[in-house]
Amino acid sequence: MILLKKLPLLLLLLLLASSAFAQKSDDGFKTVDDYVKKVGSLDTLNMGTISYILTRQFPDKIDKARAIYDWIADNISFDLRAAKSEDDKNNNSVTVLKRRMATSVGYATLFQDMCSVANIRCLTIDGYVKRSMEDIDDKPDAPNYMWDVIQLGEASQDWYYVDPTAGSGYINDKKTIYTKSFNGNYFFADKNIFNNQHFPDNIAWILGSGYSKKNDFYTLPIVKAAAYDFKVSGFQPATAHVKAKAGKAVPFKIGVSGTEQITSVALAIGEDKGKKIKPMNYTATGGYVEFSYKFDDEDSYPVTILFNGKEVLSYLIDVGD
Repeated sequence: MILLKKLPLLLLLLLLASSAFAQKSDDGFKTVDDYVKKVGSLDTLNMGTISYILTRQFPDKIDKARAIYDWIADNISFDLRAAKSEDDKNNNSVTVLKRRMATSVGYATLFQDMCSVANIRCLTIDGYVKRSMEDIDDKPDAPNYMWDVIQLGEASQDWYYVDPTAGSGYINDKKTIYTKSFNGNYFFADKNIFNNQHFPDNIAWILGSGYSKKNDFYTLPIVKAAAYDFKVSGFQPATAHVKAKAGKAVPFKIGVSGTEQITSVALAIGEDKGKKIKPMNYTATGGYVEFSYKFDDEDSYPVTILFNGKEVLSYLIDVGD
C-alpha cells in the first residue's frame, strides 16, 4: 500500500479502471446479456427512453455499453437492399428504430447516440471491410463501412472497438443473404484481429498495431468471425492471393491461443454448391496449427480454412504449371 499512496491519484484511478476491465473480460457479461433479453424489443419507445431502461441498473460504463450493444444486435437487422444501393438516407437513429433495419452507418450511429444518452464517450469511424474474394479484387474508392470506438480513460489503450453491425449477424459471400446471429466478440473486440478485418479512413483510429496503408490491408486474407473464437494471432500465407504449382503442397501455418480446443481442421474449396470440404491432417503445438494441401489441377481456387467446422480465413489459390 505504501507504493500505491505515492502514485498520483489520476494514475491510480486509471490503473484500477484497467484492472476492473480485465476482470470483467474474464467474468463475461451474462448478467447484462440476460437482462437485455428480458427487457425485450421496446417497440413503442424512443431512443432516449430505451437507452435509459437498458443502462439504469448498471453503474459501470462497460456494462452500460454492453447492454446497448446487446439490444441493438438483437433488435436491428441488416438492410441488404440499402447496402447494395449505397442508400444511407434511412440511417439516422429515429428512422432505424422505426424500421428496425440499418446498414453499418445506421448501426454505428444508433450505438453512438444511445451511448451519448448514457454519458459514454463514443465516436463513429468510417472505413473499409472486406468479406469475400470479390472485395480483394475490387477495392472501393470511398469507405464502405462504419463502426464505433469507446473511450473509458485518458490513455491511448483506453479506447476500444465496437462493431454492432457484425455483432447482429452476418451476410454470405455473395452478399445476398443476411443471417441474424448475435456475436459478442465484436464488443471491445480483440484489436489485432479487428485490425485485420477493418481499416479506418483516418489511420489515427487504428488502435493497437495494424497496417498503415489501405493497399496493404487489402492484400490480407479474409479474416472471418471465428478468428476471435480461436484468437488467431497470425497466419501464413500472409496474403490473400497465393501462387502455387500443380502437384506441389501449399503450406499453412496459423497462430492461435489454446491449440487444445481445436479438434478438426478442414479446407472448404470452391464456392456455393460446388464447394467441397477436405479434412486435413494437421499438427497443433506451440501455439500454431500447421498443415498443407496439394492442388493437382491448374485453376483458381477459393479456399476457406475451417477450425471445428467454423470459417477462420479465406484465400484465393492460383495454381499454375
